[in-house]
Amino acid sequence: MVRKIAENVYFVGAIDWDRELFDELIPLPNGTTYNSYIIKGTEKIALIDTVEPRKEEEFMNNLKKLNIQKIDYVISNHAEQDHSGLIGKVVEKFGAKVVTNKKCADFLKTHIHIKDEDVITIEDGQEISLGDKTLKFIFTPWTHWPETMVTYLKEDKILFSCDLFGSHYATSEIEQVGSEKLLEMAKRYYAEIMMPFRVTMKQNIEKVEMLDIEKIAPSHGPVYKNPKLIIEAYKKWISDEVENEVVILYVSMHESTRKMVEYLVESLMDKGVKVKLHNIVNADIGEIAIDLVEASTVVIGTPMVLTGVHPIVAGAIYLVNALRPKTKYLAIVGSYGWGGKFIDEIKSMLSNVKAELLEPVTVKGLVDNEGYEKLEHLAKEIAERNLN
Repeated sequence: MVRKIAENVYFVGAIDWDRELFDELIPLPNGTTYNSYIIKGTEKIALIDTVEPRKEEEFMNNLKKLNIQKIDYVISNHAEQDHSGLIGKVVEKFGAKVVTNKKCADFLKTHIHIKDEDVITIEDGQEISLGDKTLKFIFTPWTHWPETMVTYLKEDKILFSCDLFGSHYATSEIEQVGSEKLLEMAKRYYAEIMMPFRVTMKQNIEKVEMLDIEKIAPSHGPVYKNPKLIIEAYKKWISDEVENEVVILYVSMHESTRKMVEYLVESLMDKGVKVKLHNIVNADIGEIAIDLVEASTVVIGTPMVLTGVHPIVAGAIYLVNALRPKTKYLAIVGSYGWGGKFIDEIKSMLSNVKAELLEPVTVKGLVDNEGYEKLEHLAKEIAERNLN
């Protein structure tokens, strides 16, 4: 499929309607796209990124529809294979030179065996001319990987942002002004992919904001015809501001932890606190990640298994620690049969989360009145801190 997004600028990517899982980890409830763009200048032709290798036939057919016989430059904004996987084929078939930064070039040599002689290494802020069109390269490290960069087409004011501002969203609407659905999918993508780099992303967003942008063309999901929409959303997500929300992640084996969690939920609701509850036995980790983006407090609810945390809860804790949400408070509730050290175990697993740990509430066996009183105290403390 080919779509014109500006004069002599075309989407030549692929829509993967049926893909259900990314990296064998991330659920894709709305599929995804692998975006690639052709830019035809009066003197040179450039390709921005490629697509997932399993979409090679569709990608090559797109180039054929545009009668592309030669590509002078293939710009690699990011070395991950869903963007770079066909660069070797483009070099071989169209005689292109790979244009990228030094770190990305090193990754391309490692991951897809690109040769030194096929690479042109550029510096931050450098430009290349295609004749009547100019590409400017801006390094944006840790907008996923350490080598990531964006490319700005000056004359058309289009930012090719690679993973930054992307969304796993298969749709026939290649360009959008910005729907509620698109923002939902973009937030999910931010939560799953970008949130661990929230702090370092601030300076990259500042660099992008200095550009005069009319469209943002990411490497996954629709092209934004209203760049301000997604830039402002990102500024909110990466800020230090949190919402009056509590995310509770729990598992219960013999009802006690479930009763504790349900009591806590009701008490928090009575105190005006918004609660997002996940029984994580069969949870969508993307939904958990979304809820972590702006929550002020995270509560872990777990029973003891042998002498430690429940294994499924351990997986959720690993996820929280990896995503590094900006949550300000953590709490732990749970029950045990005869003893153990799951509190210390959980604390050691959350070393990346810079949040204050509130007094844990644990009970032996089925929760009793004393346990409910402790939960009431915890709910009161969470509400007071959230509202302050």
